[in-house]
Amino acid sequence: MKQLSRLGIVGYGAGDAANSMIISTSNMFLLVYYTDVAGIGAAAAGTLLVVARVFNAFTDIAAGRIVDRVHSRRWGKFRPYLMFGFIPLLLSAAVFHVPDADPSVKLLYAYCTYGLVCLAYSLVNVPYGCLVGAMTQDPRERARLAGARTIGGLSVGATLGFFIAPLLGAGGDMQQIFTVMTLVFAAVGSGLYVFTGIACRERIAGSVPTITLRQSVDALKANSPLVVLCISSVLFVTGASATGAAQFFYLRDVLSRVDLFPVMAAAQVAITLVLAVVMPRIVARWGKRAVYTAGGCTGALGGVLVFLVPATLPWLAVAGMVLAMLSSASVGIVTWALIADTVEYGEWKTGVRVQGINYALLAATRKLGMGFGGGVVAFSLAWGGYASAAAVQSDTALLAIRAAAGLLPGSLTLAAAAAMYWYRLTDKRHAELVAGLQESR
Repeated sequence: MKQLSRLGIVGYGAGDAANSMIISTSNMFLLVYYTDVAGIGAAAAGTLLVVARVFNAFTDIAAGRIVDRVHSRRWGKFRPYLMFGFIPLLLSAAVFHVPDADPSVKLLYAYCTYGLVCLAYSLVNVPYGCLVGAMTQDPRERARLAGARTIGGLSVGATLGFFIAPLLGAGGDMQQIFTVMTLVFAAVGSGLYVFTGIACRERIAGSVPTITLRQSVDALKANSPLVVLCISSVLFVTGASATGAAQFFYLRDVLSRVDLFPVMAAAQVAITLVLAVVMPRIVARWGKRAVYTAGGCTGALGGVLVFLVPATLPWLAVAGMVLAMLSSASVGIVTWALIADTVEYGEWKTGVRVQGINYALLAATRKLGMGFGGGVVAFSLAWGGYASAAAVQSDTALLAIRAAAGLLPGSLTLAAAAAMYWYRLTDKRHAELVAGLQESR
């Protein structure tokens, strides 16, 4: 099969940069915004995050059904949706602008705006994720696309870490910072989505143009690797999201070193760039499941360090956070390649190539994980008696932050790695299935 063009790979990575302007911003700063700027209580904010992500899981599945049933002869099944990426970006700006009103009005506004973001984002993100399976069936090419996607998301995460987080820690006007940031992201991200839609090409046609509900259900029932991957993913993403949501609190309140945020951002850039380059070779030698499992174990080790290291040894705590980053980056890269593999497995089992609902189900479990991760941090803060106006937090609050940033995420990523024992679709088996499918076509 013909190799992907550089333009196509870069274009695919640009799409996740736009995605991250929505999702990474929310994961890193939405809880801080709700508690420290909007004045919403930690427990109420945590409940909001969980409810919104559960709702988002259902919108992802609905988006998957829509994608499977709609096909454009000129643009394909997935690319047309990217042209509407400006909608969730604009809604994200509204999320970070809660009005100064009665507490019940603030909470209602937060629920409505964040729920709309979840709905609009599903209709863009699900077809975006499906593009991997439609662009190539080659494992190394899919690893390259996954690497490009990770780099795209990394560029936004690094921007947030290098430039935005230090401003927040320096006591600036947080509302103004978030308003300017989200409006700039809306303008830039819209252009990136359009670029992805133009640069990427769908070269793998579906077995049928539209997929019925019965065909989708039958395909999911027969796809045991997809089920295992989704179970593992919700555990892993819950842990990784908790780490991200708690990092600002951990650096500011436990270590008293907000100045380390740029260091963490630099470490994330270095780790992700290196992994994006070497991951196709690692995958070719060890296989995606082995990389995923090793990443989960690495995250567990990092979580233990973050939880146990005293505040007087900040660089050892940083080492734990770096291990967590290594875990998140490695697992994140191979996950997008693994979900594409399950599409071929389902086609082999049922004779129908179901892409939208496969990706939607994984995306739904990841959204649940993001919601649960943010909820874990928020509920931990509430349990520990976190006070947003306090200059120094209580010992119980500091313990809660440590647990949310290290112990709980480490336990969850270890469980995610253990769950992959039941994932039996090895790279060798996948290659055999692809060869059989190509022969039958």
